[in-house]
Amino acid sequence: MKVTLLTHTPNPEQTVAMAAKLCYSPSGIEDIREGLDEEKTSSFIDMLASLGHASPTEHAYFTFGIEGISRACSHQLVRHRIASYSQQSQRYVDGTRFDFVTPPEIAKNEKALAAYEKALKVEADAYKKIRDALAVGYINEKCPDKYSGTDEEIINAYKADDKKSCNAFIKKANEDARFILPNASTTKIVCTFNARSLQNFFAHRCCNRAQWEIREVAEQMLLQCLEVAPHLFKNCGPSCLFGPCPEGNMCCGKQKEMRQKYGREK
Repeated sequence: MKVTLLTHTPNPEQTVAMAAKLCYSPSGIEDIREGLDEEKTSSFIDMLASLGHASPTEHAYFTFGIEGISRACSHQLVRHRIASYSQQSQRYVDGTRFDFVTPPEIAKNEKALAAYEKALKVEADAYKKIRDALAVGYINEKCPDKYSGTDEEIINAYKADDKKSCNAFIKKANEDARFILPNASTTKIVCTFNARSLQNFFAHRCCNRAQWEIREVAEQMLLQCLEVAPHLFKNCGPSCLFGPCPEGNMCCGKQKEMRQKYGREK
């Protein structure tokens, strides 16, 4: 897994402070930056947090590149709807040699790991057979009785005659062959959140009950946000850091450990 903060709003904390200043002072747009040194900026951000006034934080945006995560993880990520996503397409990217994520609990269980890897190989083999069979079908529709041999031989022969058309057929075949690909297959995604949406994301996905993979994504994102906007994200993390666990009867029971992890011991 690799998480990279690709870009963000320049001076994100000052941007939020300017929005807050406009709400609470008679300042005009032309002088909205005046006096917003680091101390005053931090003061505005603290005031917003104390009032529960979160809308000014929506003016700061952060864009991440995430790769090496499973499709199972990305399906959870895109449930956070107040964000923008661009994900690697399984229609256009060949899946015959897909990489995959192995959950830690499976990796440390020899019997489970053997079954897991065997199943992934079966799926990879099935993908290629389905993709090639579909591509050959398209080739035979266009050029009946012209090519013979195995599916792979027919595809290679046709590609030598008409590479552009052959590639188009393969991409068309990928569209249906991808249905065989597992949740374990890796993906790449670019996502953009505003700071308010990120704060909500961290509250849910840094939680000890979050699935292990997306929790790791959230923790890496938070660390990088803290580097560029430490005051804006200083209170971020699972919801239990400053109050009771919102999970109720499903609480993990590790509130003390989580507070120690995030340096929030009381």
